[in-house]
Amino acid sequence: MLRWFKLFIPALLLFLAACGGAASETSGETSGDQPISIVTTIAQIGEPLQDIGGDLVSVKSIMGPGVDPHTFQATQSDIATLSKADIVFYGGLNLEGQMNEVFEQIGASIPVVAVSESIPKDQLLDDPEAAGAPDPHVWFDIDLWKIALESAVDELKEYAPEHAETFEQNKVAYFESLDELKNESQELLTKIPEEKRYLVTAHDAFNYFGRAFDIDVIGLQGLSTEDEIGISDIEDTVDTIVEAKVPAVFIETSVSEKNINSVIEGAKSKGLEVQLGGELFSDAMGEAGTAKGTYLGMYRHNVETIASALTEEEES
Repeated sequence: MLRWFKLFIPALLLFLAACGGAASETSGETSGDQPISIVTTIAQIGEPLQDIGGDLVSVKSIMGPGVDPHTFQATQSDIATLSKADIVFYGGLNLEGQMNEVFEQIGASIPVVAVSESIPKDQLLDDPEAAGAPDPHVWFDIDLWKIALESAVDELKEYAPEHAETFEQNKVAYFESLDELKNESQELLTKIPEEKRYLVTAHDAFNYFGRAFDIDVIGLQGLSTEDEIGISDIEDTVDTIVEAKVPAVFIETSVSEKNINSVIEGAKSKGLEVQLGGELFSDAMGEAGTAKGTYLGMYRHNVETIASALTEEEES
């Protein structure tokens, strides 16, 4: 079935390109009265670009709340949406590993940009289980995400140079909000006691976050949710949190909570009551139109959830 779908993609794209060409003969190129049509994979890219682009852009993210980009496979409808865009932005660094062929095909006719691949390689973290493979979860380091977003804004400036000044002004204002968020996060997270600075989650999505705020991160799965997880992984995690008396562990909105529950039960069997500290956004954001559906709101929610759970005073 998968082989058939791979063979189908080029034919579908060729058909859509032909339809797009016919339409352009009657409607013409995107005019100043029409917003630039942007399609992104994850909302961590799309929502900030809508904020920066304002009325000059129309942004659609094909991966919504709770969607895992590591395992996401584009449908015919998704491919059609991508093909009709003026510009496509995706994370890259193999985050959307099932879509590489789609990006290659679409990139033959429209700009397709992997924003995370603009980040200098010496600032990326490696996958500990795959030498030379970078960790794609860069949006949890605000400074690195600014680099990624800047590459997207540069693409917008090139596409619509008449609006370059507006894009730049909006980017500067948005980046000021990011800097404020970073400072707020640092202030909250420094309150976590040294011995409790362990962030235990379902998979290894928070390593950039941990590096930025000096927190040890333990993910039960590897960087991808497709990675295998064994009993020894759970046992090692249980031993670590029991030894450090970590008060809480966390589930993720886009990953099953089964393995985290196993950690809680394992710790309990060894005499440590570990709380479920809350739900974090990792590979997906919240519902559009809500605070958690924005990059700033999603990030702030995670920080407040982590800080609250790990700084709670132990009962006497």
